[in-house]
Amino acid sequence: MPQRSQGSAAVPDATYLSLRHITKRFDRFVALDDVSLEVPRGALVTFLGPSGCGKTTLLRIIAGLETQDQGTITQDSRDVSRLPAIKRDYGIVFQSYALFPNLTIFDNVAYGLVNRRAGREKIKTRVAELLKLVGLPDAGRSYPGQLSGGQQQRIALARALATSPGLLLLDEPLSALDALERLRLRGEIRALQQRLGVTTIMVTHDQEEALSMADHIVVMSRGRIEQVGTPQQVYREPATAFVADFVGKVNVIAAVAQGEGHVRVGDLVLRGAHGIESLAPGTPVKLYLRPEDVMINGHASEQSNVASGSVQKIEFLGAFCLVTVTLAAAPAQPIVVNLSRHSLDRMALAIGAPLCVGLPRECMRLL
Repeated sequence: MPQRSQGSAAVPDATYLSLRHITKRFDRFVALDDVSLEVPRGALVTFLGPSGCGKTTLLRIIAGLETQDQGTITQDSRDVSRLPAIKRDYGIVFQSYALFPNLTIFDNVAYGLVNRRAGREKIKTRVAELLKLVGLPDAGRSYPGQLSGGQQQRIALARALATSPGLLLLDEPLSALDALERLRLRGEIRALQQRLGVTTIMVTHDQEEALSMADHIVVMSRGRIEQVGTPQQVYREPATAFVADFVGKVNVIAAVAQGEGHVRVGDLVLRGAHGIESLAPGTPVKLYLRPEDVMINGHASEQSNVASGSVQKIEFLGAFCLVTVTLAAAPAQPIVVNLSRHSLDRMALAIGAPLCVGLPRECMRLL
């Protein structure tokens, strides 16, 4: 797993890209604030965060398209901190594809190889190989304007891979596509990356995209790294309140410590998350609980934290539903429950229906 650097030596060959204390300002705006990160060789790492968090700026600094004010970048044991973009070893795919509209698909893919003065036969063989790899073997004579958005993005990917770079950079490559094409292409990109074993960094603001594609996720906010971890770690064990709130849906329960591991929520007294025991009675806290961790009815009775309530809202999302429950003892703090569509149908839930919920202590997080 990549880690925020603490100054210790990396395991030989385990780290392909190392960023140390990267800082970038635009006038008085701090885009990146002392960012350190290690990217494992062969991994797909996503930079995830809201607009303006610094993820694209960090990608552009890695590419040499922006220059950091402070900090160093080491790629494959080579210091590239001040090298121009043309002398760095990477391929890049942009959100807008950035294909040359006046060149054929063959010439677009061959562009980097031509610049490196590769032989004609080598170029021909390599382009044919890449077009087959991205599933468009017969597209060589076409022009970008004759292809769909998803096909153009495949060509952009082929062009980025043409020179066999050690690092692949993807700047929100799927955000311009429709939902079905985005879903299809993210699976293809992931499979291709795993097949080639190329170290890849992808910028995205789409949490589902990051969770489904990445080996490791770097969650960013306001120019800083909030957490680095596997998708499972980031989702199940958020390190900060920002991560818990940004990645997936979460119930944020405002409570007051009561002592002996208990908290009060409205008129409801619950066993709190681990760590509550150390807080003085009267301390205000926030507990974080995922909707899918909330138990209902029969399963709820198995929990020590049980509360009765009624259905306030049902949000249908296809395969599952989000059910908002107003708690009788804490009406100001509704709880959202994630239920499968079949569970909803089986219980015949409707607005106003009574519902018993269980709030498992072991699933709560104190942040």
